[in-house]
Amino acid sequence: MRQRFDVIVAGAGASGLMAGIQAARHGAKVLILEHMDRAGKKILATGNGKCNFTNEKQGIAYYRGKNPAFVLPALEQFGLEETLRFFRELGVRPISKRDGYYYPASGQASSVLEVLLMECRRQKVSIAYEIGIRSIEKENQNFCFHTKQGNFYSRACIIATGGKAAKKTGSDGSGIPYIASFGHKLTDIVPALVQLQGKQSFFKEAAGIRAECCLKLYIEHEKIAEDLGELQLTELGVSGIPAFQVSRYAAYGLLEGKKVLVSMNFLPGFSREQAQELIQKQFLVYGEGKTAEEAMIGLFPRKLNLVFLKESQIQPEKPAVSCGNKELKGLSFLIQHLESEIIGTKGFDHAQVTAGGVETDEICPDTMESRLAPGLFFAGEVMDIDGMCGGYNLQWAWSSGAAAGKAAAGFAVDSTGRKNPGGFQEKKERGRT
Repeated sequence: MRQRFDVIVAGAGASGLMAGIQAARHGAKVLILEHMDRAGKKILATGNGKCNFTNEKQGIAYYRGKNPAFVLPALEQFGLEETLRFFRELGVRPISKRDGYYYPASGQASSVLEVLLMECRRQKVSIAYEIGIRSIEKENQNFCFHTKQGNFYSRACIIATGGKAAKKTGSDGSGIPYIASFGHKLTDIVPALVQLQGKQSFFKEAAGIRAECCLKLYIEHEKIAEDLGELQLTELGVSGIPAFQVSRYAAYGLLEGKKVLVSMNFLPGFSREQAQELIQKQFLVYGEGKTAEEAMIGLFPRKLNLVFLKESQIQPEKPAVSCGNKELKGLSFLIQHLESEIIGTKGFDHAQVTAGGVETDEICPDTMESRLAPGLFFAGEVMDIDGMCGGYNLQWAWSSGAAAGKAAAGFAVDSTGRKNPGGFQEKKERGRT
């Protein structure tokens, strides 16, 4: 017997669960197909397990892609207030912390996933796990999901399979062949919100250091992006939010074979003149009886001080007051312009999200419906939209999933001509299956 539904969602991540819930709330009989052994694994990993699920600051400035304005219609339908209300009604009390980040009051990402699954059960959304989809095809007016476990049919299809980041959570790019089979184009997919690998040897010496820094990214000597925050230096390069925020641009630059460079300013609140004055006082006014290394104590972590001195060609044991004006100017300049060539990212397995995906000009921004295949919808990271750190990728999952779910339900119900939920069951009873 054919297993028929109004809406089938491919992927039980954040956007897929939201899409399934909203489709069911709008009268559709819904099935979610998931190739992992459980839903929402990536949700559990967000915010270091605490799930920063949205942010009070919203707008196209926080989203990236060829056309960031694509997000606006979905955000207008299901934005910050709708998201907070949705989760409050499911039992999650949102708490706002620094920079407008919202977390569940429990401090556990599992709370967010659990209430989504409870709502799926309440809305009678079926979820089938460990389903290996071989292909998705359009047969007459229906979508046929050919799987290892048999075939499933629906009037509307929502692709919410994610990108290629964090393969162990199920986001492995497996949805790409299905999308391409419907004629959709995909922009190049690269890691985003990921560590950057630097060429310079000083990273090994400074590994483990965390410091406030303004990080600027240059591609072929043109400044492309910058961000301010706590930078983490690793053996391989740079990490932390500033590095994550610029990483998508670095990844695209590397993909195109261009020279990618980062410049690190460890005195971001200082002008050039103020930085020079600070260093001169440390060495010439407060440096009596101190070595150059000792004169730097209190400014930055010791390992970072040694990097600055080495890169400025100042011997750590040199008497501080004997350092010349040229040396000190060079040191202060380097503290504000420590550069490294970027030779790679840490890859998809360590990325939080991917940049790139289905080209948005082939998707209706109000409904997430394909302009090429009626009844085909998209949700979440699978599209050419990625957000900054701070809950924006999950907000895009909620917003796009809600828009897709509502529209897919409308498409399926309207196309069957029925007014009650149950979809293909009604057709079956009439002997037309």
